[in-house]
Amino acid sequence: MIRRMTAAATLAGVAALAGCGIPTEETPRVLEPSAGSLRSTPAAPSAVSGPLVEGLCLVKEGKLVRVERRVTSTPSIEAQLGHLLAGPTQEESDAGMTSALGGTNVIAAVRLNGAHAVVDVTDRLERASRSDEVLAYGQIVCTLLTRSDVTTVSFTQQGQRLGIPRADGLLSEDPLTMADYDTLIATP
Repeated sequence: MIRRMTAAATLAGVAALAGCGIPTEETPRVLEPSAGSLRSTPAAPSAVSGPLVEGLCLVKEGKLVRVERRVTSTPSIEAQLGHLLAGPTQEESDAGMTSALGGTNVIAAVRLNGAHAVVDVTDRLERASRSDEVLAYGQIVCTLLTRSDVTTVSFTQQGQRLGIPRADGLLSEDPLTMADYDTLIATP
């Protein structure tokens, strides 16, 4: 009796899957992420040698540390955040660098209004522990402010402005600058 019920359930599952409307293909194919998507998983960062410098802010011993990576062309603002979300390179990890950003899907979008960057975050960033949250927002702010086309940064979630923790522990809905995280920035 149990065997018949198991067999019936298995056949029902196979029938449901067969009718799901997804065509089968004879060979596997690579699916490319859509252009400008920050939710796609970026490739593992690697050391690239190029004529230009890209600034990113990582974490070392509870402080924000600016690192410079050599790139072949100036990255878009989305690409630069994608590089930040991908985390430290092996060489940077070996030097003790980490990231407070818990994964690649913490930023939904970014846009520029003049020289003001507006970053739309997912609820995953909002669920970080309090100390990691300050460092995570600090990493984003400091990374974007390495760009010559960005002077301030603010954050939204689903279009609503967020109060962001600064280094002093206070929340701010005002546009943020490097000064908001100065006590967390490691001095060389």
